[in-house]
Amino acid sequence: MTKFEASLTSLKEHQVPQWYDDAKFGIFIHWGMWAVPSFAASSGSIGEVFARDYDIAVAQTPYTEWYANAIKVPESDSAKYHKDVWKGVPYEDFRAPFLKGLEQWDPKAWARLFRQSGAKYVVLVTKHHDGYSLWPSDVAHPHKEGWHTERDIVGELGAAVRAEGLAYGLYYSGGIDWSFNPEPLRTLGDFIGSTPDGDYPAYAVAQVKELIDKYKPSILWNDISWPTPQDEMNETFAYYYNNVPEGVVNDRWMPVTARSKQMRSKEARAKFDEMAKARMSTGPVNKGIIPQEPPHYDFRTPEYASFDDIQPRKWEATRGMSHSFGFNHNDTDADYLTVTEIIHGFADAVSKNGNLLLNVGPRGLDAQIPVEQSSRLEAFGRWMEKNGEAIYGTRPWVRADGMTADNVPVRFTAKGKSLNAIVLGAPKGGEVTLRDVKPADDATLTLLGHGAVTWRQAGHDVVVDLPVLEDTPAYTISISKVA
Repeated sequence: MTKFEASLTSLKEHQVPQWYDDAKFGIFIHWGMWAVPSFAASSGSIGEVFARDYDIAVAQTPYTEWYANAIKVPESDSAKYHKDVWKGVPYEDFRAPFLKGLEQWDPKAWARLFRQSGAKYVVLVTKHHDGYSLWPSDVAHPHKEGWHTERDIVGELGAAVRAEGLAYGLYYSGGIDWSFNPEPLRTLGDFIGSTPDGDYPAYAVAQVKELIDKYKPSILWNDISWPTPQDEMNETFAYYYNNVPEGVVNDRWMPVTARSKQMRSKEARAKFDEMAKARMSTGPVNKGIIPQEPPHYDFRTPEYASFDDIQPRKWEATRGMSHSFGFNHNDTDADYLTVTEIIHGFADAVSKNGNLLLNVGPRGLDAQIPVEQSSRLEAFGRWMEKNGEAIYGTRPWVRADGMTADNVPVRFTAKGKSLNAIVLGAPKGGEVTLRDVKPADDATLTLLGHGAVTWRQAGHDVVVDLPVLEDTPAYTISISKVA
C-alpha cells in the first residue's frame, strides 16, 4: 500500500479507485435544522437568481439549507416568511423540533430505498453552513457549546448503508460556517470572503479528522473551500488517504491564499461585486455552478451543470431533484425533474466519464423522505434493473453521443469489447436505426431487459429490429463487438 506524504507530488500519485469509477450513481442527503421551516424563495435556479437579484442573491437562492443566512437579510423572501410564520424566532429554536423528528427516523428504510434505486454509494451532509454537526462530536465548539446532535446520525446511517452493500461518503462544509462567522451574506463577494479564520481552521481540521477516524468515509466531500493554506491541507489529504486507502476527495478544496484573504475586506468585495454583477446580469445565464479547480482533487463536481464532452478526469454531476437540495415545502410535483429527465441526464453524464450524485432532502419534522422524491428513486431503480449493464463498470467510448435516423439522441458507453447505445426516447415502430455505428460481422445485439434482436448493416448505420416495448424513458441496445 502506498504511503502518502503531505506534498502535492505525493498526493498526485493517488488514483481514483475502481469502485468509484464503476459505481456511477450515488445518493446525496441534505438534512438538518433548516428542513423544519423548509422554505426558500421560489426564484428559479441559483444561476438565474444571481443574474436577476445579485445584490441579495445569496439570501434569495432556492437552497433551503441556506435559511439561517437568508433570514438575516430583511429584503429576502425568507426573512419575510420567517417573520410572518415563525414570528422571528432564533434559528436555534429549530433544533428541538428537528431532534423530535428523529424519533420517527428509520435509517434502515432509507438505506433499503437507496439500494433499490440502483445507487452504489451514499453521501451524507454531516455539517452544513449553519455549523450544526449531525454526530456527537468530541471537538469542542468554541462559540456554541454542544452545537451537535447527541444521537449519532452519521454512524447509524453509515451502518445501515454499509449493511446494504453501499459505500458511504461524508460531506463537510469546510469553507462556510455561520456559527463562526454570523455576518449576513448578500452577494457573491460576501460569500467568497466569509470563510472564517481565527479559531475556525483548527476546529474544521479536527472535526474532519474525527470523521475520518470514527467513520472511515469512502468519499470525503468538502464544500466551497478550505480554511487553511495548501501545505496544511496536504497533511489532511495524506491523513485521509493513509487511513482510507480506497477513499476519494472532491474538487472543492480551494486553499486560503493571500488573494483570498483580501476578500475579507469590504473594499475588495465591493470591487469584486461590481465586476461580477455586470458579468452575470449581461452575459449568458449559467443555471448551475462548475467549481474552480484546486491544486489537488480526485473528481470534479459540477452543480446543476454538466460537461459538453468526454472528460479525461473523473467527475460527478451533483444536483437536487428540484432547484433546492434541502426540502422545500413550496415545491410541488411539477417543480421536480421528471424520471425521464433524471435518466437522460444520468446517461449523458456516464457517457462523458461522469457519475451522478442525486440528492434527497428529507423533511425535518418527521425525518421522512417526501413521496415526490422516493417515487422517483423507485422508478429510477426499475429502469436501472433493466439497463444497469450499460451503466455499471462502463467507460466512455470513442464518442459520447449520436442520433437515430429519426433524430432521437443516443448516449454511448463501453465495457471491454462491447458497446452500449442508450436511446434517449420511447421506442417507436418496429425498428431503430443507429447512425454511424458498425457492429462486427459476428456481433450479437441485445435489447437489455428483453434479449437478442436481429439487425442488418445499412451503409454506415445499423438497423435494429425491435419487439413491442413498454413505454420507457430510454432503452439500451448492447453490441457485443464493433468493427
